[in-house]
Amino acid sequence: MQNIGKKMKAKFAILLLSVWLSGCDQTVVKDISIDELSKNLNNPDYLIIDTRPDSLFFGFKDKDAARGGHIQGAMQFTTGWLDFIDENKFTHFVEEKGITKEKTLVFYDSNLDDLERVTAEFAAKGYNVLAFKEFIKYANADYPMDKYLNYWMSVSPSWVNAALNGEKPESYTSEQKPVIFEVSWGDAEQSKSYSTHIKGAYHFNTDWIENAPVWNLSEPDVIKHNLLKNGIHKDTPVVVYSENQMAALRVLWALKWAGVEDVRFLNGGLNVWVDAELPTETVVNIPVPIADFGTSIPANPQVTIAMPAEAIQAQQAGLKLISNRTWDEYTGKITGYDYIPRKGEPAGAIWGFGGKNANDMSDYYDPDGTLRNPEEIFALWKTQGIEPSDHVAFYCGTGWRASVSWFMTQMAGWENSQIYDGGWNAWQMDPELPVLNNVQSKITKPSALNDFGEIVKKPGQSCKS
Repeated sequence: MQNIGKKMKAKFAILLLSVWLSGCDQTVVKDISIDELSKNLNNPDYLIIDTRPDSLFFGFKDKDAARGGHIQGAMQFTTGWLDFIDENKFTHFVEEKGITKEKTLVFYDSNLDDLERVTAEFAAKGYNVLAFKEFIKYANADYPMDKYLNYWMSVSPSWVNAALNGEKPESYTSEQKPVIFEVSWGDAEQSKSYSTHIKGAYHFNTDWIENAPVWNLSEPDVIKHNLLKNGIHKDTPVVVYSENQMAALRVLWALKWAGVEDVRFLNGGLNVWVDAELPTETVVNIPVPIADFGTSIPANPQVTIAMPAEAIQAQQAGLKLISNRTWDEYTGKITGYDYIPRKGEPAGAIWGFGGKNANDMSDYYDPDGTLRNPEEIFALWKTQGIEPSDHVAFYCGTGWRASVSWFMTQMAGWENSQIYDGGWNAWQMDPELPVLNNVQSKITKPSALNDFGEIVKKPGQSCKS
């Protein structure tokens, strides 16, 4: 009986395999040539979709490519997202990005395994799919491409690892190895996110750059002291990362304000580092203090508007004050914080999208937790009347969430973008200041077009998963 059971199981496994292979045969994806692709770059019935990691889409050169960035007009759908999108949300999520079964979807990647996987997924779901396998040839010719002006600010695990190993990855000119900081609140010994960290990384306590009760930037002398004790000179190449992306970007902004000339963001933090199978450790690393920063702090005061009076004066001169708080905070239903008593927003504020709570900026993240394609964010802002040529200042409750928006504008080269550091916290402390309170209004929340469900890594659904 036991042998019969084994035989039955074997026959069933073979049957399943044949069905599986049959499904694969039905989802064979055709290739598109470089000539055909170039003829259809501006065809509204075609969607060109880049499936590579963020750093390559943003502007870094792919392996063996003469130019960096993405095919002009391409949107992004990184292959790895397939592991995170809720299956019940998939169709809605891609439709929000304009991906429909009426369009011809042209996916491209320099990693042909990833390209095969993502095209098989979409073909299996009934989409009209083509695969473009000649991207390196495209990048090495004179076909149109785009990249962000300051793409180098957002780096990948492979870039960081190369720099730590003494190599000179693209855009890196320092003779020093970069200094890596894991950023979170509290001392290293109490920080859960520092308990396991990138090998060689130091901890950076956010209290070293800001202080209560407003949680604005601390006095220059205080910040200078804290940078020096952590061995940070203006010429020190710094890479920051954090479990919650906005913590690292808050510190990146502060370091720019202070005058650190080369500070970069590990997009995706420890998760992408571990996924790349790079080394971690649990020991507490202590940096060597230095005596001189190399310039006066702040070297770049223009990146901040500190308090409400300055914000109001700038508004009168045309500043657009943009809220990155939740919709319920923006409409005055909640304050968002246990230490901020009043509800409302600064008068004249424009909602710039945010997240689910005061510790979240999920409208700005892709399914894998990395930064969303800035072009998608800029398109959302456009619906709110925000343009790249505007003078803009982002704010939230105390400045963390606003750093995500500000960082995107810096990568893209926006020339007049700031953070209003005082945020709603400083504004609500003065009862005489004008307040926007929409709690009784009938305004509808704009969609962030980014509903992929809960982030839970899962196997894919296609033959190539």
